Amino acid sequence: VAMATVFPSSQGIVLGGGLAGVSAANTLLENGARVVLLDKSSFCGGNSTKATSGINGAETKAQKAKGIDDTIELFTSDTLKGGAKKPEVVKVLCGNSGIDVDWLVEKFSLDLSLVARLGGHSAPRTHRGAERFPGMTITYALIQMVEKIAERTDKARIVTKARAHKLLTNSAGACVGVVYEKGGLDFQEHGPVILATGGFGADFTQNSLLAQYRPDLMHLPTTNGDHCTGDGLKMSMAIGAACVDLEWVQVHPTGLVHPDEPDSKVKFLAAEALRGVG
Repeated sequence: VAMATVFPSSQGIVLGGGLAGVSAANTLLENGARVVLLDKSSFCGGNSTKATSGINGAETKAQKAKGIDDTIELFTSDTLKGGAKKPEVVKVLCGNSGIDVDWLVEKFSLDLSLVARLGGHSAPRTHRGAERFPGMTITYALIQMVEKIAERTDKARIVTKARAHKLLTNSAGACVGVVYEKGGLDFQEHGPVILATGGFGADFTQNSLLAQYRPDLMHLPTTNGDHCTGDGLKMSMAIGAACVDLEWVQVHPTGLVHPDEPDSKVKFLAAEALRGVG
């Protein structure tokens, strides 16, 4: 955010319209920056809209209202036990989790008052509301905020069916923009780029990141949308960026099998809340 508001540019560019992307877009707008959000699908939301279990946060106002004794330190410990290998990243993730959940509730008038204890957690900290699909509810609220600002001002733009395929760099090697394809034509946007393009779990091609880093998982079906092909990672590597932990691909233990298509490569997720709450 600091870079997108101080960088000599008229705007920040967000690639990807899932929850990470629309959170970044809203944060840029809150800090006075202009933003353009690009998504290669025909609508924003990504995999975030499929999340049905809730969002984890420690030391939230909802927890305190229910007398739930939880701490950032406990959440950090649970996350490290779960296999996280970079304590400095875990510290940011867990340390910001409570204020981020509170931000969603207060800024976007969301109900996240139901708190459950799911697998791997030492305290109830998975937040959802009365709505059955928290991922969809949260993500759409943030999309609608950006859309509202885009309709009323020139501070925000959302471009869908826009497939980013090249990051632009200056003579010093800094990323200063992006090239994207829409309707068979290439367009450019200039400014600092925030990548929120998701994973690569739906790319089963032989030159995919999945084939490169986890070939042992290529035979499994996926619950990812077909947009999850690692575009942002590939573009980053093409300009010399280093990537870490690409071998950490989540294998979810439960999914729903359609009896008419038991061998389908794409399946529906049977979510964590099904096992933790029922």
